[in-house]
Amino acid sequence: MTVEVTPGIIRKLWTGEAGIFRDHLLRLDTESRRSRFGSAVSAEFIERYASRVFRTGAIVHGCFVDGELRAAAELYPMGDVLPGEAEAAFSVEQEFQNHGLGSQLLERVILSARNRGIRTLCMNCLAHNRRMQQIARKFDAELSFDTDEVVAELTAPFPTALSLAQEAAADAQGMAGAVLQAQRMATGRLFDWLMPDLAPAEPELEAH
Repeated sequence: MTVEVTPGIIRKLWTGEAGIFRDHLLRLDTESRRSRFGSAVSAEFIERYASRVFRTGAIVHGCFVDGELRAAAELYPMGDVLPGEAEAAFSVEQEFQNHGLGSQLLERVILSARNRGIRTLCMNCLAHNRRMQQIARKFDAELSFDTDEVVAELTAPFPTALSLAQEAAADAQGMAGAVLQAQRMATGRLFDWLMPDLAPAEPELEAH
C-alpha cells in the first residue's frame, strides 16, 4: 500500500538521532529490510547496527515526512584519510516508496561525496531490486551484475565553490525546516491539549 506523501524535509542526521534512525529501520517490512541489508535481519541486528552507525564516520541523510524519518541514505567513506571511494546504502519504508525519495537522497549523497573528494561511489543491491537500479541509472551509474547482486558505481565530479555552497545551503535549509516542523508539531499538540474535543455533538433523537 502507498500513501499520499507530503513534501518531506531532507537533512543530515545528528549523532544523537541514532534512536530515530533505529526506529526507521525497524519499521521496514521484510522485503525492504532484505533490500537494504542484502538478507533478512532481525530486530536485534538493527538495534546493534543503528547504535554504532554514527561511530563509523558515516554521513546519514534522512527524509522526514510530517516529523517522522521515512527514508535514509548512508554514506560510508572507505579509508580514514582523504578517502577516494565510499559506499552508499538506502532505505525507504514501504508506504513511502515510488515517490522519488530515493532519488532525492542519492542526489544529496553525491553532493556530500563530491565535496569530500570522494570520486567513486559504490552501491550494492540485490539483483531483483529494480527500483534501486533505476535510481542508479538516473545518475549515469555503471552497473555490474553478479549471480545474485548488482554493484552500481558512479563517479562524482570534483568539488567547486558552488558545490560547497550548495551543500551549506541544503544544510541550512534542512535545519530551518526541522525547526519549523518541530514548532508546528508542538503547536498542534498544545492545541489538542487545550481543546481536546471540537467535534460537534450529535443531535438527540426526539422520542415519539
